[in-house]
Amino acid sequence: MKLDFITVVSGLPRSGTSLMMQMLAAGGIPPLVDHQREPDESNPRGYFEFEPVKRLRADRSWLDQAHGRAIKIIHLLLRELPTDGVHNYRVILMKRPIKEVLVSQRVMLERQGKTGADDVMLEKIYLSQLAQVEAWLKQQPVFSVLSIDYQHVLKDSLEAAKEINTFLQATLDLEAMATAVDPALYRQRLA
Repeated sequence: MKLDFITVVSGLPRSGTSLMMQMLAAGGIPPLVDHQREPDESNPRGYFEFEPVKRLRADRSWLDQAHGRAIKIIHLLLRELPTDGVHNYRVILMKRPIKEVLVSQRVMLERQGKTGADDVMLEKIYLSQLAQVEAWLKQQPVFSVLSIDYQHVLKDSLEAAKEINTFLQATLDLEAMATAVDPALYRQRLA
């Protein structure tokens, strides 16, 4: 299967982006990753990151490698992707209740011996950032966006896989995608 666009998995931190990368890899889309960040207690199956993404503002030379592959890009860096028409992007935007994102982020930072920002302030910042990014994406013709709810993926992984397959106009292995989901890893459940 050769896709002529870049599949981007994005969202707030701790919103299920690594899970989506696992699903896409299981379904047949090779991830662009470098394995520099090792799996840990917060993400036992790995983070599926590519270190050059963090330098997207200064260096975009690696983007050609991403065609036909899936890459994880944090919501704030989506605006750094070139919109000149050389690259087209299909963005799977992961959504998760903000309170769960904040709890999951706090737990992860505590495991690392770090402290995070105040939850009330961080909630306002994250929601504002996400709204701005979503508005910007709608104005860019090189982006197609599918919002996927993290809880939906966990409750009906096969249906979520079908939605993703349709969005990507691909022939993904839907069963493999569905079985890549481990509901036991849904640990900061508030509802």
